[in-house]
Amino acid sequence: MEDCSLPQDSLFLGFDCSTQSLKATVLDAYLNIIISELVNYDSELPHYNTKGGVFRDQIVNGRIVSPTLMWVEALDLILHRLEMSNLNFGKIAAVSGSAQQHGSVYWKNGSFEILSSLDPKKPLVDQFLDAFSIEKSPIWMDCSTTEQCKAIEIAVGGGLELAKLTGSRAHERYVGPQIRKIFETRPEIYQNTERVSLVSSFMASLLIGGYACIDQTDGAGMNLMDIEHRTWSKIALEATAPGLEEKLGKLAPAYAVAGSIASYYVERYHFNKKCVVVQWSGDNPNSLAGLNLNIYGDLAISLGTSDTVRD
Repeated sequence: MEDCSLPQDSLFLGFDCSTQSLKATVLDAYLNIIISELVNYDSELPHYNTKGGVFRDQIVNGRIVSPTLMWVEALDLILHRLEMSNLNFGKIAAVSGSAQQHGSVYWKNGSFEILSSLDPKKPLVDQFLDAFSIEKSPIWMDCSTTEQCKAIEIAVGGGLELAKLTGSRAHERYVGPQIRKIFETRPEIYQNTERVSLVSSFMASLLIGGYACIDQTDGAGMNLMDIEHRTWSKIALEATAPGLEEKLGKLAPAYAVAGSIASYYVERYHFNKKCVVVQWSGDNPNSLAGLNLNIYGDLAISLGTSDTVRD
């Protein structure tokens, strides 16, 4: 049996890909913070012309998006800063992260080849210039899909039926209605998309050099997952767009290993090739890690822009 023990000086790298910034924190085995870095999108990547990390469309009412490449370049920049801080990447045993929920990324047909053959001599951003069928990702602030929400609810037998199946009625920011809108209004873009990722699985994909699964906790906020069985709902998928299951890939538990760190990072930053990338998830479910809800019946209420009850 393989020895899974780690050296005592192992380090652990965590990311937080939020709406306004990308943060990286390195911990030791005793949860001491070794290094922490932050990239603010507006001030440090000003060429994307975002405000608060987003674009507010002046023509399409309610359309709010973020440049997908901005997240890629932010990863380049923050890894460079960690390198300049003399971080020994070779000691990092595992990487994971948290990301804003309900944002979606659309990989163009053929993008897997780009993702799986990254050149360590080049920054990531230069290699993904032609990787996305939609250059600006819809995010959680978007509210332009009211008609699609209505159509999805009707298709599954009403809002209550959709809530029983997927955990909630259709919401404009959810990825299911966003996908339906793309299929209805830009069918050629939908056909030219080989994979749809959440922001969380997108960032994990960059790290493993392949398509990471959407994790079940983040996937539960899409109006697409059967929350009882933790699988994609055939009914919800059919109500959204044709051929969608293949574009979404498989679901994975939040605690699963997405894959090993890609050779790109081993060669460019000298990560240990045995470093694992654990599934990323959404910021709301990841916040549970710090709440210590370890007794049956414990309850947490999240009073954010949308209220959430978790037990």
